Amino acid sequence: MNINTNNYSIMEIINMLDRRELIVNTDYQRGSGLWPAGPSSYFIDTILEGYPFPKIYMYEYLDRSARGMRKEIVDGQQRIKTIVRYHQNEFALQHEARNAGLRFRDLDLETQERFLSYPVSVDVIRNASRSEILQMFRRMNAYTLPLNEAEKRHSSFEGKFKWFINELADELNEFFVAFGVFTNRQIVRMADAELLTDCVLAMERGVISTSPTDLRNTYRLYDNEFVHAEMYRSLINLTFGFIGHELGALRGTHMMKPYALHSLFTALAHLRFGFGQIAEQFRVPPFGAFSAAPNAAENLLALAQAHEAKEVDGPFAKYVWGCLAGTNRAPRRTARVAAILRALGAEVPPEVDAYLT
Repeated sequence: MNINTNNYSIMEIINMLDRRELIVNTDYQRGSGLWPAGPSSYFIDTILEGYPFPKIYMYEYLDRSARGMRKEIVDGQQRIKTIVRYHQNEFALQHEARNAGLRFRDLDLETQERFLSYPVSVDVIRNASRSEILQMFRRMNAYTLPLNEAEKRHSSFEGKFKWFINELADELNEFFVAFGVFTNRQIVRMADAELLTDCVLAMERGVISTSPTDLRNTYRLYDNEFVHAEMYRSLINLTFGFIGHELGALRGTHMMKPYALHSLFTALAHLRFGFGQIAEQFRVPPFGAFSAAPNAAENLLALAQAHEAKEVDGPFAKYVWGCLAGTNRAPRRTARVAAILRALGAEVPPEVDAYLT
């Protein structure tokens, strides 16, 4: 078995398909049907923006009846089908893309040419039996890391909520890395998607304990329709934008631990936009502003420093307790959110967290 790496332009691949030099063998297809609108649009936008996507695998063999060489797509069929469908004007890009609302025919000539000349990385398998091809993929998969819970959710769902989270994570990944929330590797493994899903749950259900099942159920609930997508996108971006522009002193501190940032987001977003469950739980109405405290950044930095020093007996003992273990459980989250609300100028009644610690 020989494997040769090639780059084919999209135009070359389309021409090979038209000439029947390249065919789709559904025996290799892992899933049926076409990608829905969301992932199709996101994939085409990936190409138009010049980002790479995983390589395609083709099997080349001698077709004796046609007295010529043929290639079969053995991995990457949905990607190739999506490219062809877009080229044939079967769908338009969705509103999240730069060229939103445009089919291929609507793109300007320069963008069309960039699309057609995009280089697709292809490994061409030659001199191999079909059993060797199957064994090759089995061996490749044997060295793949097991999927974590966030990756499992993204591999199991193809609907509205998945693509909402995916696109939102793209918009915020620079913030997450710059502020020390996640490493590049954690983002690749979708830790940011998990945090953002948990933020949506806080907006909808208040301060609660969450588990992988809760997050998965959110994907399932909004798989077919997610009517709040644009409102939530704006709210989340504005809140993280406030952190980035006004709370820069927190960069790289313990307030940027994902669980602490989740509580900071919950408190800030409630004070600015108002969530019924949070208002009821903490007896704090929204301000219509992210903070009413002129020294909010200093107050939050003091919480982060107490957390880092593990000051369990200091003035921020309840906040520190909320950061030490079981950080996704409701009592710990309650302690953190209450302390952060106070740091932002809210008057949280003592009885709200009196039972903590």
